[in-house]
Amino acid sequence: MQIDYPFHFDSRGRTAPTTDDDHIQDLIEQVLFTSPGERVNRPTFGCGLIQQVFAPNSPEIAATTQFLVQGALQQWLGDLIAVEAVQVESEDSTLRVTVQYTVRRNGQRQIAQFARGGGA
Repeated sequence: MQIDYPFHFDSRGRTAPTTDDDHIQDLIEQVLFTSPGERVNRPTFGCGLIQQVFAPNSPEIAATTQFLVQGALQQWLGDLIAVEAVQVESEDSTLRVTVQYTVRRNGQRQIAQFARGGGA
């Protein structure tokens, strides 16, 4: 078992655990929505995706964002997952990301979806 993200306590007042599969999704979320420079001891961690919420939409921006996300996931989580596909959609002030990946330890294919608003 792993510690759940975001950190919180369970009904017994203990640190809330999570499953290995949920932990991987938590890690993906952290990579996606952490801006480089946000973490003191890991200044290059993350991909800064949240900055794209208010960026203009165009096919070129969408393709660049998808490559940015895929590269960051491979850099930071490449030992845990193999990224197969990334889809990034921006609608109004909401950013939606779908990541299709394979968990390396068991070969299981997963799809994770994340959404963030401009104020998040």
